[in-house]
Amino acid sequence: MKALILAAGMGWRLGGDRPPKCLLEFAGRSLLARHLEVLAALGVGRAVIGTGYRHEHIERALARIDAAIPVETVFNPDYEEGNVVTLWRLRAHLDGRGPLLLMDADVLCDRRLLERLVGSPHANCLLLDRDFEEGEEPVKACVRGGRVVELGRIVPEGVSCDFAGESVGFFKLDGGTARRLRSVVEAFAGGPRRDALYEEALREMLVREPGLELGFEDVTGLPWTEIDFRSDIDRANREVLPRLIPLAAPSLRALVGNPG
Repeated sequence: MKALILAAGMGWRLGGDRPPKCLLEFAGRSLLARHLEVLAALGVGRAVIGTGYRHEHIERALARIDAAIPVETVFNPDYEEGNVVTLWRLRAHLDGRGPLLLMDADVLCDRRLLERLVGSPHANCLLLDRDFEEGEEPVKACVRGGRVVELGRIVPEGVSCDFAGESVGFFKLDGGTARRLRSVVEAFAGGPRRDALYEEALREMLVREPGLELGFEDVTGLPWTEIDFRSDIDRANREVLPRLIPLAAPSLRALVGNPG
């Protein structure tokens, strides 16, 4: 299993002279270092990072991080466009050769979120938090009959679902689904939808392929936050960081097994 980490965005809503969001530090450790440490502990074999804004900062940081797994970077020069373009730059890794994780880099979270994702029995899966604020900012996942039937910031009128939650921004895809996603991403990046979120490409698959089974793991109550605004940094330090379980105990690999 490999992980594709999207880290190209400018983070302009944070304001000021800012580093790439994945290099924001909490308790002295960057988001990127935290992700890589958990991925290695879970037995993920490789990480590929889609970079863009101030990519050289990420390269320098990786030289200082003693990552326990191989890490590769792929530069997206069009990082001011939608992050679907960053995923398109990573399209060589949507090759269908095995399962993969697709991750936003700007999330501070407890290790148990990735444990749930890697260990999920669903071949295609997202993480869902039912406790979220309504509005156009959260990417919402609508569930009906135990599977995700709608995904996006705006849920179309008339969508029937049992419940909805916020997508954390972490996905697990099997090889076949990843390969099909590649063709959808190429269509987005090669046309008028280059400003789209990559979740819109995933939604396109849900709509176009009624047989696609996208499951979910409910992580409601576990500590996490996406970092988009200065208030998110404050919340991360005040509410999320004190609740994180240390990585060291018990063994993550023992909890979920070796995903290959």
